[in-house]
Amino acid sequence: MEKKDFEAWLDNISVAFLSLTDLQKNETLDHLISLSGAVQLRHLSNNLEILLKRDFLKLLPLELSFYLLKWLDPQTLLTCCLVSKQWNKVISACTEVWQTACKNLGWQIDDSVQDPLHWKKVYLKAILRMKQLKDHKAFETSSLIGHSARVYALYYKDGLLCTGSDDLSAKLWDVSTGQCIYGIQTHTCAAVKFDEQKLVTGSFDNTVACWEWSSGAKTQHFRGHTGAVFSVDYNDDLDILVSGSADFTVKVWALSTGTCLNTLTGHTEWVTKVVLQKCKVKSLMHSPGDYILLSADKYEIKIWPIGREINCKCLRTLSVSEDRSISLQPRLHFDGKYIVCSSALGLYQWDFASYDILRVIKPPDFSNVSLLGFGEIFALLFDNRYLYIMDLRTEKLISRWPLPEYRKSKRGSSFLAGEMSWLNGLNGQNDTGLVFATSMPDHSIHLVLWKEHG
Repeated sequence: MEKKDFEAWLDNISVAFLSLTDLQKNETLDHLISLSGAVQLRHLSNNLEILLKRDFLKLLPLELSFYLLKWLDPQTLLTCCLVSKQWNKVISACTEVWQTACKNLGWQIDDSVQDPLHWKKVYLKAILRMKQLKDHKAFETSSLIGHSARVYALYYKDGLLCTGSDDLSAKLWDVSTGQCIYGIQTHTCAAVKFDEQKLVTGSFDNTVACWEWSSGAKTQHFRGHTGAVFSVDYNDDLDILVSGSADFTVKVWALSTGTCLNTLTGHTEWVTKVVLQKCKVKSLMHSPGDYILLSADKYEIKIWPIGREINCKCLRTLSVSEDRSISLQPRLHFDGKYIVCSSALGLYQWDFASYDILRVIKPPDFSNVSLLGFGEIFALLFDNRYLYIMDLRTEKLISRWPLPEYRKSKRGSSFLAGEMSWLNGLNGQNDTGLVFATSMPDHSIHLVLWKEHG
C-alpha cells in the first residue's frame, strides 16, 4: 500500500475506532493482537512500558512535586534519590522537606539558610548522630586526676571545669585537654562558681570567699552564716552575691565589699540551691529584665525579686506536695521562663509568668531519676546506673549511657551537666565537649564527653 493511501486508511480507521464503545475497542485490540507476529508484539511490549509508567516527578510542575514529596518520610526520600539523576535533583532541591526532617530529629533550623543541598547534608549528619545516641555510641569517657581528698564542688563554663575539694584546694581544668590551668589553696568547698578573673567558693566552714585565679589571693571573705554554704551565685553588674546555707537562710551580699545586705528567711530545711537569673516573661509581679532569685530546700522553691532593691519579700513558694511528703532534688533549672525540678513524683515544669504547673513528666521508674539539664527539645537525666537523654516532645527516653560506681554519701555526690545549648536542639556543632561530670571515690572526676561524628 502506498504511503498516501496508508495514511488515508489509518485516518479512517482511527475515526471509526474512536466511535466505538470501550468494550468494542477492547475486542478490536484483542483481534489485532491475535493477528500480530513476533515483531509487532515486541514493539507493543516496549511501548506499553513507556505509556503506562509515567515519570510524574519529571512531568509535574516543581511546586506540585514538592507538595507530594512532603508526604514521604526522609528514609523513603533517600531511597527515591537513587531512582534517577532527575529524581535526585528534584528531591534534593526541596528545602522544606529536609528542614522538616531535621526538625523532627531535634535539630535547630536556621530559616535564613535556603540552600536545599545544605539541609540534605545536615539531615544525613543528624540521622547519623541520632543513630549513635540510640546505639549508645555517641559519648566517650575520661578522668581528671589531681585532688587528694573528696571532690564535692563542681562548676562548668565555656570548656573549663572548676573542682573544689576537701583537700583545701580548687582547680580549674581545660576539659578538652585534661590539663589543670590553675590550682589554688582554699578552704573546704561545698560550692564554686568562677569567671575569667575570680573564683567564688561556699564552704563547710560556714563562709563564702572570693579568690583571684592569677595569684591565688583571697580578695573577699563573707562571714555571717551559721551553717555550711551549699550554693552560691553572683552578678557583677548588680554587685551582688547570694548564698544558700544549712542554717536555713539565704544571704544577699555586696560582692565588692563583702557586706551582708540582707538575710532572707522562711526556709525550714537546708537551702541547697540558689539561682540568680534575669526574668524573660511579663506578669503582675515582674517584667522582662528584672532579676529574680530562686532558693530551694528539700521541699520548697522560693521566688524573690532582687536587684537594686535589696529588701525583698518572697513572691511565691512552690512545692509538689502540701503535706511535705515528697522531697525535691537539689538540681534546679531556671532559664527566666520556666522553673524545672525533679522529685520522686516526676519532673515538674512551672510557667514563671503564672507559677502554674505546665506538666509533670513521668518516665519509667522515675523515683530514682534526677534532673541535670532541661531545654526546649531535650532533657538530660541520670540515676545510679545511667545517664539519660529524653525527647521532651514525646517524653520518651531516646538514649542512655552507663555510669560508673560514683561516690555515695549522706549528702550525696556532686553531679554536673556540661554544655547545655544542645538541649534546645542539636545543630551539628554544639554536640561537642562535656556532657556530664561526677566525683569518684578515688577523688578523681569522671567525665562523659561527646564523641566526634565519625
